[in-house]
Amino acid sequence: MTEPLQLSVLIPLYNEDESLPELHDWIVRVVTENQLTYEILFVDDGSTDNSWAVIEQLADRNPHVRGIRFNRNYGKTAGLQTGFQAVRGQVVITMDADLQDSPDEIPELYRLITQEGYDLVSGWKQKRYDPITKTLPTKLFNAVSRWISGVNLHDFNCGLKAYRQRVVKVIAPTLYGDMHRNLPIVANWNGFTRIGEKVVQHRARKYGSTKFGLERFVNGFLDVLVIAFVHRFSKRPMHFFGTMGTLSFFVGSVMAIWLIAEKLINIANGERYRNVTDNPLFFVGLVAIILGVQLFLAGFLGEMLVRQTLDKSGESAVAERVGFIEKRPV
Repeated sequence: MTEPLQLSVLIPLYNEDESLPELHDWIVRVVTENQLTYEILFVDDGSTDNSWAVIEQLADRNPHVRGIRFNRNYGKTAGLQTGFQAVRGQVVITMDADLQDSPDEIPELYRLITQEGYDLVSGWKQKRYDPITKTLPTKLFNAVSRWISGVNLHDFNCGLKAYRQRVVKVIAPTLYGDMHRNLPIVANWNGFTRIGEKVVQHRARKYGSTKFGLERFVNGFLDVLVIAFVHRFSKRPMHFFGTMGTLSFFVGSVMAIWLIAEKLINIANGERYRNVTDNPLFFVGLVAIILGVQLFLAGFLGEMLVRQTLDKSGESAVAERVGFIEKRPV
């Protein structure tokens, strides 16, 4: 009986052809010294340089290397999602391809999963070699993520993480957009609560240029809010929309009833009165009633959508594979 593969090293990348041979050799040296059975899975996110040609050369040289190439750039989340679905190791370690993550961290990350019982261990780049334009937004993003999610990590966005295989298989179908920044939150809300943290070495970029942009952190904040909302209400949208709709409808109805009652009382007492429609509160109440009805409809539509099966194929993004049994383009 074949022994299960101990380790998968998953590396999503975009235009990193210069660093790949050095990264590959470094990983192989570390895992060989620690006598780990392994695979290295490169996911090329539509690179426009020679990254795919380098991956093919590495796969020809090393049978433990596999590769997936997208037909265009889909983003890091898509690369991780596709890689999570393809990995075979009992422990899955993700790292960036730019050599800023050190493969020397692999043995300890592997030990924390296999011996300490963690579901996920996230790297913490306590000392960073990045400009303040990147480090300051990162700290703010991490603080907001901790506050919203309740997951107490210092560095959610660190690419160097270790997972138990079952974790990545469960969370992979739920990923979309830019959720790679919030994988510990996604894992935690899927029931994998043993989440640890390890201080890891951060190295200055040696080749190429950073893909960083400030808009990534704006998107990251929005993604945290989306994850929080989806986690709480994706299976019960009426609980949110129904509650808000009920409150809005109730407030609007009270306003309308109060205005009508005031007019009727004035008529009964023979006092002067003005038409209900002349009072601005009437229109406020009317808008609240209409908004309440719309929220109810949104809740009902949400309940109907929850019952539908989402198409999770995702395979249309893959243009080529290498190191798999079937190597033809898909």
